[in-house]
Amino acid sequence: MSRLLVVNADDMGLTPGICRAVRRGHADGVVTSTSVLAVGGAFEQAAATLRDAEGLGVGAHLAIVGEDRPLLSAREVPTLVNAEGRFPLSYRTVVARGLAGRIDPGDVAREFAAQLERVRGIGVPVTHLDTHQHTHLWPAVAGVVVELARAHGIGCVRLPASRRRGPVGTGVRLLAGRLHRRLAATGLATTDGYAGLDEAGRLDETRFAAALHALTGEGAGTAEINTHPGEAGEAELARFDWGGYRWGDELAMLTAPSTRALVDRLGWRLGSFADVAGATA
Repeated sequence: MSRLLVVNADDMGLTPGICRAVRRGHADGVVTSTSVLAVGGAFEQAAATLRDAEGLGVGAHLAIVGEDRPLLSAREVPTLVNAEGRFPLSYRTVVARGLAGRIDPGDVAREFAAQLERVRGIGVPVTHLDTHQHTHLWPAVAGVVVELARAHGIGCVRLPASRRRGPVGTGVRLLAGRLHRRLAATGLATTDGYAGLDEAGRLDETRFAAALHALTGEGAGTAEINTHPGEAGEAELARFDWGGYRWGDELAMLTAPSTRALVDRLGWRLGSFADVAGATA
C-alpha cells in the first residue's frame, strides 16, 4: 500500500520570483501544495497564478513575523507590531513576548482572520492552515489557528517536527506534542510525519533524500515535506535575512528527475492536504 506525501512550498506571494518558482515546482516537479502569505508583496501575482494552477493544493500561511506589515492597522493589533508598525523579524520575538504575557490572542485572532479571508478570496479551496516560522507551535497562537480552522471548515493544520538535538529541537518536540493533542481533541487532521523545519532554506537533493528515508523508516502513512523554493539571485529576496536561505537550490531539487524517482522508489504517492483529510476521515 502506498503512502501519501505532501510536498508543500511555503511563502507563496512573498516575492514575484517565489511565485514563479512555486508554479514551476508544481508544473515540472514534485510540489503538490503551497501556503499563501496574505501579507506578501506579491500576493496578487500569487492569486493569479493559483487560479490557473490545476491540482495544486492551497493553504493559508498565517503570519505574525517576517518584517512585513499586518493587514490590519497597528492600532487594531498593537501587541503584534514594532514601533514601525511591522511584524518582528523572528519567531524568537513571539516566544519572548508570549512568555512575558505581551501578546494579546485577540490581536492574533483579528489579524489571522483578515489574512485567511484574503486567501479565501482567491477563489480556490483552502486545504490547510500553517504559520510563517511555525508560530502556531506557541499555545496561544495554536488556539487561534485551531478555532479558525474549525470555524471555516478547514480540515488540516500543519504539525511541525524536529529531529535536532539541543534546546530548539527539544522545545519544538514539546510544543508539537501539545499541538498534536489539541488537533486530535478537536477532530482536525494532520500528517503522521513531517520534515523541513530543521532543513529550512537548505533542502537540497541530499537533505531531501535523507528526510524522505527517515519518514519512510518511521513508518508514517502520511507525511509533509515543507520546502522553500525561489529564484536564485532575485533582488527582492535580499531584504530577508533568514540565515542564508538557498531558495534556488530548493527549486533545483524539487524539479530534478531524481527527486521524483526517489519518491516513487520509496513507495510514496504525491498528494495534497485535501488527501490527508480524506485519508483520516
